[in-house]
Order: sequence, then structure tokens, then C-alpha cells
Amino acid sequence: MSKKTLIILGAIVLVIVVYVMNTNKQASGASATGCKVTVTADVLNARETADGNAKIVGKYLRDAQFDALPGVQNGFRKVADDKWVAAAFTEPVAGSAC
Repeated sequence: MSKKTLIILGAIVLVIVVYVMNTNKQASGASATGCKVTVTADVLNARETADGNAKIVGKYLRDAQFDALPGVQNGFRKVADDKWVAAAFTEPVAGSAC
């Protein structure tokens, strides 16, 4: 086989491996934090701190799913650095460890 053919075959194999790994993760509902939630409100504001008066730093629409940290503080769930959502408007995904 030529060098060009080997490179193309290697690239194809790499794409297949990445696809299969991603498919397995999605199928299992796996989350890097072990906690994945679904938004139950029409629009859910993400705030800079765990405070209903804190600056809004993002928004999620109904049925959006995303990783979060297990546990709730002051009625809020942390979803990223400086990003919190009201826990009352989220529901853990089945099988999630929230």
C-alpha cells in the first residue's frame, strides 16, 4: 500500500473510533459530573452566583439537558464556574446521580 492510502485508512479508522465512543457516551446518558438535568421551565436563567438577584449570564429553554454538579446550594444548582440555575426548575435525568 502507498503512504497516501495508509494515511487515508488511518483517518477513517480514527473517525470511526471517535464516533463509536461518542455514541456510547450519549446512549448511556453519561455525564462528566455524574449529574445531568432537564429544564422544566419555559426559560431558565443562569446566574453568576447562587442568588436570584445575581447577574444573568445565560438562558436555557424548556427540555434542554446539561451537566450539573450534584447537590443544591441556596436553592440553586451549579452548572459551571460562575453559572447557577434555580434547582426548582430542573429535573435530574433518569439514572443521573444528582
